[in-house]
Amino acid sequence: MSVLVYTESEKGAFKKVALEVASYAKAVANQLGTTVTAVTINANDTTELGKYGVDKVLNVNNSQLDTFNAQAYANVLKQAAENENAKVVIVSSSADSKYLAPLLAVGLNAGFASNVVEAPTSTSPFTVKRTAFTNKAFNITTIDTDVKLVAVSNNAFGLVESNGNASAEDFSPSIQEFGVNVQSVDKATDKVTIADAEIVVSGGRGLKGPENWGMVEELADVLGAATACSKPVSDLGWRPHSEHVGQTGKPVASNLYIAIGISGAIQHLAGINASKVKVVINTDAEAPFFKAADYGVVGDAFEVVPQLIEKLKAFKAQQ
Repeated sequence: MSVLVYTESEKGAFKKVALEVASYAKAVANQLGTTVTAVTINANDTTELGKYGVDKVLNVNNSQLDTFNAQAYANVLKQAAENENAKVVIVSSSADSKYLAPLLAVGLNAGFASNVVEAPTSTSPFTVKRTAFTNKAFNITTIDTDVKLVAVSNNAFGLVESNGNASAEDFSPSIQEFGVNVQSVDKATDKVTIADAEIVVSGGRGLKGPENWGMVEELADVLGAATACSKPVSDLGWRPHSEHVGQTGKPVASNLYIAIGISGAIQHLAGINASKVKVVINTDAEAPFFKAADYGVVGDAFEVVPQLIEKLKAFKAQQ
């Protein structure tokens, strides 16, 4: 009756969200007085999971699963949950998990709570706190099905280390026929991804053109941040669509979000509201973004950002 958690990996290495959901699963297991079992798919070294509360690892190694397929991955997790007689299953809120979670919920006949931000306030009945209305409000949800499926919001629970060791065993589920075959996958390299970034530096039309993006990238480099952009910027072709954040782009739940030259349309704000601290740099003091910002700088980005970079470099040099 372990708590089952899906720990995502890429090219054999665990993603940050994998360690966060493992931490969350440990908190739930402590409340239930049970253990944590993790499912990994084509991961290399699983010993790291023990540091975040995992007691047992089910290693799935199959070349057919090298490329993500929601139906196939959901089926693997369903078999693992049934094998372990798991009554609580934990996944992340990554793009991949958002695809597989509804399929897994149907397969397990489980009640499903998405966007969960805290450990359960009660396990009988099983009650969790979730974000709602694009992170503008919270919702208290009770799951009364026999099996519960929980998707944890990215960067909401955090990483909590435990002094544990995870035993590992091979798990060989049956792999169903794929209805869709992926021919190729193109991914950005040598940069921090938006999904895993603690800090995101984002630019909008206020930067006037793609030729001015150097200062955004330099600021991101100094901060160890990911770069992003508003929808109009990606629509204009100034930046790749993979950097578009907002309600119709990638959601952002970073610790720090810096918006440069972005007015703050409601669709953009809806996608970044989960960020903990929001800093806005804009020449227009009436820009809507300032109402949502924790800190705001009214000024020309072409003057403010270079000075910010200079100050940060000087600060880092003193460390």
